[in-house]
Amino acid sequence: MTTPILECQDIAKTFGGFAAANAIDMRVDEGEIVGIIGSNGAGKTTLLNIVSGHLAPTTGRVMFRGEDVTGVPARVLARKGIARSFQVPQLFGTSTALENMMLATSLLAAPRRAIVSRFDDEGLAESAHEALAHYGIAEHGDSLVGELPQGVRKLLDIAMATSADPDLVLLDEPTSGVSSDEKNDVMQRLADRFIADEKTVVFIEHDMDIVRRYATRVVALTDGAVIADGTPEAVFADSAVAEQIVGMAHPAGTA
Repeated sequence: MTTPILECQDIAKTFGGFAAANAIDMRVDEGEIVGIIGSNGAGKTTLLNIVSGHLAPTTGRVMFRGEDVTGVPARVLARKGIARSFQVPQLFGTSTALENMMLATSLLAAPRRAIVSRFDDEGLAESAHEALAHYGIAEHGDSLVGELPQGVRKLLDIAMATSADPDLVLLDEPTSGVSSDEKNDVMQRLADRFIADEKTVVFIEHDMDIVRRYATRVVALTDGAVIADGTPEAVFADSAVAEQIVGMAHPAGTA
């Protein structure tokens, strides 16, 4: 058996007497697109926070390409090849999309003291523009972020998060706040990019139609524990999933 790109081994996280994650075991192989589902408070974001180094587990191990990276800071994991986006886009609203992308690109290419001076670098602007084009949003480069549609903001945020060309991409609700008209377009662009670039993706999502359409595997959580793990067809057919995760019987609803 090949070494998985990501393996969570008996992950637990407690806050006082509350167990946000409880003995979670999860394996992710190269090229998978794994959707994590569960009602609010099920432990989904806690799990992503632990994997991405934003939170240390109480017990258990996180393995990345066979290396124990438990508790390693997020900035170090980013250099190792793990990228993370958040539910709320981390953007500068009074700057343009291109300027936001240039900042993300510059952080990778130069010492911090040189970041501002590099904004006059034509090569940096060209690289940032190419990154926007990679996600199909280059036409918005000169627009202020605060004026962009929410779907474009999401794509920009993910473009910035993945500017280091990571191997593993973690997405926390990539369609949250996005209008119903934009959702499928956003996810289709992301799926096209990640498949073409051979990325491995783990994403949290409340829209069950999105999960059914784009996940190659689904992990369902309840009360911080895994209750189902398998193909979308198998997980959505699981009676425990339908009974314990709110809205699961109605794919278009929110859970």
